[in-house]
Amino acid sequence: MVRWIDATQGSFKETFAAFLDEPRGEAGDVAGTVRDVIADVRKNGGEAVARYTSKFDRLTLDPVTLQSDNVDLAALAAGCPADLREAIDFAAERIAAYHEKQRPVDHIFKDASGVELGWKWTSLDSVGVYVPGGLASYPSSVLMNTVPAKIAGVDRVVMTAPAPGGQLAPAVAYAALKAGVDEFYPIGGAQAIAALAFGAGHLTPVDKIVGPGNAYVAEAKRQVFGTVGIDTIAGPSEILVVADESANPDWIAADLLSQSEHDTSSQSILITVNKDVGKAVEEAVEKQLKSLSTEARARQAWESHGAIILAGSLDQAADIANTIAAEHLELAVEDPDLLLPQIRHAGAVFLGHHTPEALGDYVTGSNHVLPTSRAARFSSGLGLADFMKRMSIQRASADGFNALAPAALRLAEAEGLPAHARSVSIRTNSGGGHG
Repeated sequence: MVRWIDATQGSFKETFAAFLDEPRGEAGDVAGTVRDVIADVRKNGGEAVARYTSKFDRLTLDPVTLQSDNVDLAALAAGCPADLREAIDFAAERIAAYHEKQRPVDHIFKDASGVELGWKWTSLDSVGVYVPGGLASYPSSVLMNTVPAKIAGVDRVVMTAPAPGGQLAPAVAYAALKAGVDEFYPIGGAQAIAALAFGAGHLTPVDKIVGPGNAYVAEAKRQVFGTVGIDTIAGPSEILVVADESANPDWIAADLLSQSEHDTSSQSILITVNKDVGKAVEEAVEKQLKSLSTEARARQAWESHGAIILAGSLDQAADIANTIAAEHLELAVEDPDLLLPQIRHAGAVFLGHHTPEALGDYVTGSNHVLPTSRAARFSSGLGLADFMKRMSIQRASADGFNALAPAALRLAEAEGLPAHARSVSIRTNSGGGHG
């Protein structure tokens, strides 16, 4: 059975805090294992990557090219059914249109001192896209990570994805070609992240790594950050639904299970202001679980990490939602536009009864790479700007320099940096500075 938490009770604060602090994900020394893999790849390059791929994926790779005769992207893509190709094309077009709207603009202005200021956006040179394998294939992840990179102007997009036994989903292969992947290597796990960061064989290092993965992939991204950029440290999937009496319990149950079925560490939470709605959703979840091919892991996730929270009002529900800061937040209420202004922390928000989270996973166009584990309090989902960087620009005329120099000189002196002071004073008539 799923747990119930009553937000109208005096003990709610402590109970809720303990719930949020419960661990989810892999146990054991993930960090130590990953550290060893990265060190091995840095030292032994393609040989190490080929060795790990043989061990974990039962796939023989050439240690120089990091390719396998058993994995051909074009041949695999040809096996993608026509209706699925059409769906991928449709999704790619919507993702492209959405992210094109996010394009930042350069700007130059002159302030009252006559100093010219501004910024310029440039694309990254290279990006590595990690696509998970294992329990399912994710052509949508290929699109969500690659399409924005290409729109941003990234010249080199490198995709890695595990191909156990030489098997890679034809839909993943087709999505890679559709999105414009420039290089593909059939490798996964921490060894793929290490190869993208430090290079291995013919795979030269990239500037940034994006894409979700398991605990080992997430930890590897954490450890290589600084050598390369990363998008985020992704945790288990999450959905939070706020529902009132207008919600359809069967629909809400289906939405909650859409995340529970990802893996046993996923989290699905319902906040409702009506206890009868909560009970109806609980019953609907139990009924629908029995019909899922993914019942085992969905049930474990729901019973271990799920919750139904009874709130005293929609205002309180919004406060609780902001504290949870979920990856996905559905506002399944009669007037979601009235509640939306109170929402400050969520990866993506889905408004109304006809906007299930699954639409955002695939075809609304909004990116589904989102902050998890309450990171929506301080970060955003993947967007076009993640594949670009902003350079500051400034130019001072002689008059502008004279207006700024006294304050700069005084600050340099206060910080005990004589060379800084001299670089200002040497341009004035006040002498040669200090030191």
